[in-house]
Amino acid sequence: MMQLPLAIALVFLSLVQVSFAGLVESNDVDSYFDVVVVPFKDTSHSNPQTNNIELQKSSVQYKAHHQIGYTPDWTSLDSRPLPSWYDEAKFGIFVHWGVFSVPAYGSEWFWWYWKGAKKPEYEEFMKRNYPPGFSYAEFAPKFTAEFYDPLEWAEIFKNSGARYVVLTSKHHEGYTLWPSKYSWNWNAMDVGPKRDLVGDLAEAIRNSTDLKFGLYHSLFEWFHPLYQQDEKNNFTTRDFVELKTLPELYEIVNKYKPSIVWSDGDQGANDVYWNSTDFIAWLYNDSPVQEEVVVNDRWGSGVACHHGGFYTCDDRFNPGKLLPHKWENCLTIDKNSWGYRRNAHLSDFLSTHELIKELASTVSCGGNMLLNVGPTHDGLIAPIFEERLRQMGDWLKINGEAIYSTVPWTYQNDTFTPDVWYTSSKDGKTVYAIVLFWPQSNVLNLGAPEVSSHTNITLIGYDKDVDIDWVVSPPGIQITLPAKSEVSSDWAWVVRLGNLVN
Repeated sequence: MMQLPLAIALVFLSLVQVSFAGLVESNDVDSYFDVVVVPFKDTSHSNPQTNNIELQKSSVQYKAHHQIGYTPDWTSLDSRPLPSWYDEAKFGIFVHWGVFSVPAYGSEWFWWYWKGAKKPEYEEFMKRNYPPGFSYAEFAPKFTAEFYDPLEWAEIFKNSGARYVVLTSKHHEGYTLWPSKYSWNWNAMDVGPKRDLVGDLAEAIRNSTDLKFGLYHSLFEWFHPLYQQDEKNNFTTRDFVELKTLPELYEIVNKYKPSIVWSDGDQGANDVYWNSTDFIAWLYNDSPVQEEVVVNDRWGSGVACHHGGFYTCDDRFNPGKLLPHKWENCLTIDKNSWGYRRNAHLSDFLSTHELIKELASTVSCGGNMLLNVGPTHDGLIAPIFEERLRQMGDWLKINGEAIYSTVPWTYQNDTFTPDVWYTSSKDGKTVYAIVLFWPQSNVLNLGAPEVSSHTNITLIGYDKDVDIDWVVSPPGIQITLPAKSEVSSDWAWVVRLGNLVN
């Protein structure tokens, strides 16, 4: 076949797309080619000037150009020290946004529940509200983002007290929030908002805040015919990875330079199929973010909770105990969905107190907390999400020294009184007791701290220069707090303990 620029090849393929359409129709879903054309792979040539798909053959690049550094195996990759900024940050914001924000019903897994799992409630929702034959692709033009103001988002995130942001560049539906060369007519520039949503937010975050910017990326796509073919072949073929997943990953790293690459969606295929270790080796050795980038642990079946820069293990993972490896608790304000839901009820949202409790228990046990919001299809962060984020920020403005740049203490929670979590300053001179309730009669009993005559105790939000009264009261100490009305903090309170014995 004669050499063709990629764009021409894609147009050519649009004329013969029916050869793959049967793969989709056999699963009784909308034709994937309503929205996307499978990239063309020219196997007769390997010149990177004429075949853009071949640019990111990471295994070839690695062996040819990088003789030192981290090698593409987990033993080597796991030996890389975690960049210190991530552990010090403690708190980040997750943003799930995509075409699923248009139906905004049930979950961001809407397409799969409707056409894959065929859940009756989703089928009935479509029958009630949309004409016969309506396809998921027809939601995309309604993903308008007309009220999307990246600077406003950046201001909200900054004032939440978060230190980093992770945006879904592409979820399992395959729609990319950036103008990807590998997602023709199924990206935010070609259909929907007609703008680079990723680039706009990256610019706003970097220009108006000191937050780190990261990107989530789904390895698989529910209904992509190349993925379905690889799955049918028990993942012995890797066309989807070579033509879609890896090119996209290299594209977002080179273009947007994310400080976090948050991978997801291995869908039962192992890391060899996804070529994960080659990509991460490139990320650590040769990428434009090699010094500061961090990655999670969702790079193939069996990898989660075993390999990666930080572990997520599962959604809403909070072990409640100290772990030997850095980990992250990713959770949603909406308890039932990561994407925006029009059918959510007030009781579905975590309260500010519940969120602070999650943060305290997470940081005490050595983790970071990544808190998710789901914007609307027109680009708004719903008021209830904004309220929660700003209230988190209000609490952290007062009590942040007990969270940021802290390390786990000898005890994670108190040995006598429940709902008290501990952190420590890096130098070990100060211990923070995060108290999730206001004690009866203003008297707090703690069992874990061991005191001496040099110990001093203060309450953050009261007055840094004034010690509060305490006495030894077996099995620990008894602290007398000031009146609650005299303390500026809400939801949870932090007792600062200096010069403890332990």
